[in-house]
Amino acid sequence: MNRLIRSWLYCPAHQLDIVHKAAASRADAIVIDLEDAVPPSAKMLGRANLAAALAGASALQRWVRVNSADSPWGQADLDVVKEVRPDGIRLAKCESVATVQRIAETVGLPLALIIETPLGMERAFELASAHPLVTGISLGEADLRSNLRVDSDDGLTWARGRIVNAARAAGLPSPAQSVYTRVADLEGLRSSTETARAAGFFGRSVIHPKQVDIVNDVFTPTDEDVASAQHIVDLLANAYRLEKSALLDESGAFIDPAVADRAAFIVQLHHQLHKIVEMEDR
Repeated sequence: MNRLIRSWLYCPAHQLDIVHKAAASRADAIVIDLEDAVPPSAKMLGRANLAAALAGASALQRWVRVNSADSPWGQADLDVVKEVRPDGIRLAKCESVATVQRIAETVGLPLALIIETPLGMERAFELASAHPLVTGISLGEADLRSNLRVDSDDGLTWARGRIVNAARAAGLPSPAQSVYTRVADLEGLRSSTETARAAGFFGRSVIHPKQVDIVNDVFTPTDEDVASAQHIVDLLANAYRLEKSALLDESGAFIDPAVADRAAFIVQLHHQLHKIVEMEDR
């Protein structure tokens, strides 16, 4: 079973105290960042810290965000990551299918691609399907917004829809939503995350431990959600036994295989999250 990740908590690789605080949080994964969170003068220190940072977060999914392969630091990042072997790599500013393929073959680790440029958006599906080690794609909205000269959050609605479609078309999980930068606005975070879930995202990148619980909560089905979904699955299973492929439920709602597939996903999600909690409590 692939471990589901609701919350991806970023922490700067050159500041081990912050990495240790992130590892003690309730995040499903920490992302030890060598890219934007680390100034050029501290890139070497960040790489030197990676082994210790990963060792201190052994109970979590441990990912590393590396600099773009075209940057002055990209190759050095990959060389170190290949040695320390995190659970996966978040690859910044992806644009080139050939580059993704080369990194996958060279490093041999799962890759989560971050699409942050107009060219990357145009190639979203090709990047998502570039190699079997590509396990996900997502948006880097701050960079994309800057590149597109977008003034409002609504200006990225089309890009969010496109990244969700590209991920699913390539057979990948639903993408994680990008960071909500107003850290103190927890109500805004919840509202934005609920909107993201409704738009087809699963999980979210976060930049402060106080954001983790809200994101985890939004992407965890409630008991009522699970019971309703299980009921739909059971109704259609019974319809199949009666050689029917659709039916109306007690309220008159139409249930067919597409509705039941969505319900089955919620049930499966519940069971997988329950197993994760059990493992963490041991």
